[in-house]
Amino acid sequence: MKAAYVRQRLKPWILPLAMLFGALFHSSIDAMQCVVPYLIFVMLFITFCRIKPSELRPTAMVWELLGVQLVGALALFVALRPLGLSLAQSAFICVFCPTATAAPVVTGMLGGSVARVAVYSIASNLAVAVTLPFLFVYAGAADTGQTFLDEFSSIASHVAPLILLPLVASFLLYYIARPLHDAVGRCQGASFYIWAVSLLLVVGKSVSFVLSEPLEAVPDMIAIALLSALLCILQFVVGRKIGARYGDRISAAQSLGQKNTVLAIWLTLTWLNPMASVGPAAYVLWQNSINSAQLYFKMKKESATMNK
Repeated sequence: MKAAYVRQRLKPWILPLAMLFGALFHSSIDAMQCVVPYLIFVMLFITFCRIKPSELRPTAMVWELLGVQLVGALALFVALRPLGLSLAQSAFICVFCPTATAAPVVTGMLGGSVARVAVYSIASNLAVAVTLPFLFVYAGAADTGQTFLDEFSSIASHVAPLILLPLVASFLLYYIARPLHDAVGRCQGASFYIWAVSLLLVVGKSVSFVLSEPLEAVPDMIAIALLSALLCILQFVVGRKIGARYGDRISAAQSLGQKNTVLAIWLTLTWLNPMASVGPAAYVLWQNSINSAQLYFKMKKESATMNK
């Protein structure tokens, strides 16, 4: 019981510590970036194993959240493109990125519906897998000089399997070995810690990139980081407002506001302007600051209630 209590108290600090260590030891972990796609695959697989195929029915709330995620991302890119490609791409990926694989874990800790967030996580990842090749080419990936078809094929062949194969694998496991499927689905705690390791790696990569940039780029990076803070707050707020209409503010807020920043940073560094990765890298700080604050105040409220 004591060990479980200690883990519960430390959990809100694990993600900030992962970011700190990633920043401090960025030069040492740069060579480990090749494992990030595999960690993303495992996290998605564990999350998808929380849901039975029959439960994958998009609700009205899911459609509204998807509308904000997809249409909002594209609208932001179009609106901000005149101000600079990096700024526009950064805003785009901060909204377009699917729900974090650890979102169901955090949602459960906050008292929301884990099942609803898991369903939205699948829906948002599927939406990204289907639309990402088109939207990434439009958002600037085609600036490499390749044709639209070449860029589309390259992006689709790398990203779609990363997102779709964990879903297919989880559903196959459900029909072939349901007890094992259910056991994997109960390993959300492991997903949280894998996320922390992934976060450490991608933050280290982002810090290495930022430090290699000339001083002239600092104002642009600050602007991108501040914009990501605004977008982070707005997505949590909009999510809560949408969720209020369906009686589940917490789940909707976490679904829309808590992003898979590990995937976002990897996608940006791989396919978009590397400068744009400052946005999702900063988003890591903003969203985990919000999550840590929410967990702190919830535990404080529960402690006050128990002491009455």
